[in-house]
Amino acid sequence: MCAGAVLGPGVLALPALAADAAGPASILAWLVLLVTSVPVALSFAALGARFPDGGGVATFVHRAAGPRAAAAVGWWFYGAVPIGVVAAALIGGQYVAGALGLGPVAAAAVGAVVIAASFAANCVGLHLSGRVQLLLVALLAAVLAGAALAAAPHMTSAHFTPFMPHGWGSVGSAAGVLFFAFAGWEAASHLSGEFANPARDLPKVTAYTLAAVSVLYLALAVTTIGALGPAAADTDTPLTDLLAQSAGTAARPIAAAAALFLTFGAVNTYLAGASRLGAALGRDGAAPRWLSRGAA
Repeated sequence: MCAGAVLGPGVLALPALAADAAGPASILAWLVLLVTSVPVALSFAALGARFPDGGGVATFVHRAAGPRAAAAVGWWFYGAVPIGVVAAALIGGQYVAGALGLGPVAAAAVGAVVIAASFAANCVGLHLSGRVQLLLVALLAAVLAGAALAAAPHMTSAHFTPFMPHGWGSVGSAAGVLFFAFAGWEAASHLSGEFANPARDLPKVTAYTLAAVSVLYLALAVTTIGALGPAAADTDTPLTDLLAQSAGTAARPIAAAAALFLTFGAVNTYLAGASRLGAALGRDGAAPRWLSRGAA
């Protein structure tokens, strides 16, 4: 679930947008954001391990600043979930539609199906949906790693020169674009109460996720530049183009499947976290009491 919160559908298109902003120097933006993600992720893990509760960030604020501040922060996060869930589903749907050559109606339909499937998975129960997501994340990691490995032999040093065609400022612009690929570390804190031993398990899971995300993101960033070159800035489906280096016509359905996995993982995790946050807000009197069903 932690990996699903971070590995969202944005990673499908963001490498191309970053390449357009900074060229090969976009790799520096990836590195900077990965480094700055370490203290952020570990801080949320440490807080979740110490104060395991469905309120997540709101619980931490309650401990530090009291109930009013906690209610404000909790509602800020809770109100953002519907927007974020729909946006993520539409991004994933658009990528699936683009990879398969379909139109905007199909993209919206895919997004709606992902949201419905995520609601159904959460209704069945977190433990079962967590097992399903574990399988999907494993398959997704294999696809992303496979895309990078398949593209590696096609990399050329000429694609890395000039390294910084738009100057240092472009690295900051690329980092601004890539920021959304590194959001989501806070989502796992809302699920901290579901761990059998949060103090032991949450930091461990976060460390594993950090390692996996770092390897996959850097591999995609480097191979997108090295294999696609200037064309990386002009494509809307960089993962499809990377896979096409070795998979040929099979690249489109594989990329579409990866987009579905990424989108479901992100939406599923955010809905699970939102349900726990809503229950905690109801329990603490910051939301209607009927939301508190299932709160710890």
